[in-house]
Amino acid sequence: MSHNPVTLFTGQWADLPIEELLPKVKAMGYDGVELACWGDHFDVYRAVHESGYVESVWKLLEKNGLGCWAISAHLVGQATCDLIDERHKAILPERVWGEGVAESVRQRAAAEMILTAQAARKFFDAGKGYMSKLPKGTGKAVVNGFTGSSIWHALYAFPPTTQSYIQKGYDDFAKRWLPILDAFAKHHVYFGLEVHPTEIAFDIVSAQRALDAIKNHPHFGFNFDPSHLGYQGVDYIKFIHTFATKIHHVHMKDAWWGHGDGTVGVFGGHTDFCDSRRAWDFRSVGRGDVKFEDVIVALNDIRYVGPLSVEWEDGRMDRFHGATESCAFVKRLSFPPSAIAFDAAFDRQKQKK
Repeated sequence: MSHNPVTLFTGQWADLPIEELLPKVKAMGYDGVELACWGDHFDVYRAVHESGYVESVWKLLEKNGLGCWAISAHLVGQATCDLIDERHKAILPERVWGEGVAESVRQRAAAEMILTAQAARKFFDAGKGYMSKLPKGTGKAVVNGFTGSSIWHALYAFPPTTQSYIQKGYDDFAKRWLPILDAFAKHHVYFGLEVHPTEIAFDIVSAQRALDAIKNHPHFGFNFDPSHLGYQGVDYIKFIHTFATKIHHVHMKDAWWGHGDGTVGVFGGHTDFCDSRRAWDFRSVGRGDVKFEDVIVALNDIRYVGPLSVEWEDGRMDRFHGATESCAFVKRLSFPPSAIAFDAAFDRQKQKK
């Protein structure tokens, strides 16, 4: 196992039942999984209400020699602050979508996130015995995810948009998420927002504004993912150092930029991913433009010891080939930080006589 456990985020693999997926994850070389709260990978409702469910998930993990340091609730989290439309129906559980009335959907999504904190605590408590044999990671129970945003549509600031208008979006985020975060705190669980276009935080400045809105809530932090920052021109290494104490989890995901035929810019031109005209796209880890050596060094600098979770997306490549090579790439890059200064032995007092 590398310095940091290398895991696979199962969100893009939810078409495969967990019992079928886990042996494949092990065969690809991973140390564990970041379980998505969709498909049959991790069911929040069953975790809380069904006796023996979380134990059954751990049995499957142990059977395949895999650990789990985080679960993820991106899809439901997205609906907590979003302006709801028909696209959300496809990604939400029926119990959250209901009749599709926007404010009711947002409120049910918030309730589901509160339930997710309870489910996470129950799940990680049930796995303590097994996980005690594996690297501790950050030592935190982590739920990664999205928040959505009521102001993403105002990104370009036209019609002319005032800062007071934007602040209403951050106030809305705080109003909806402070009760959720208080529930996370009650269960000693941490939320890691994946800073990402369409979220309340999508770069360094908006991430700081989100923290300010919730008064730097101690159970809110970030799931660092460089792929969503690089193509925007955001310094993803500066993000690591700026939010060193708030990085609860890390996604290893790659993108390239500066490609295409010059007809589609950073906003994507309403094209599909993998359209050859696009200026940027997601790539298998190590095949894009993210400088992962710099990422690993910066993570070591801030003493991050949690998992490096491969979120594999590359529509041009077979996913099993890509996820296998990505695991090997990350394990080759990851290294433990030094416990001593490299020139310490120059000091006569430290030399062996």
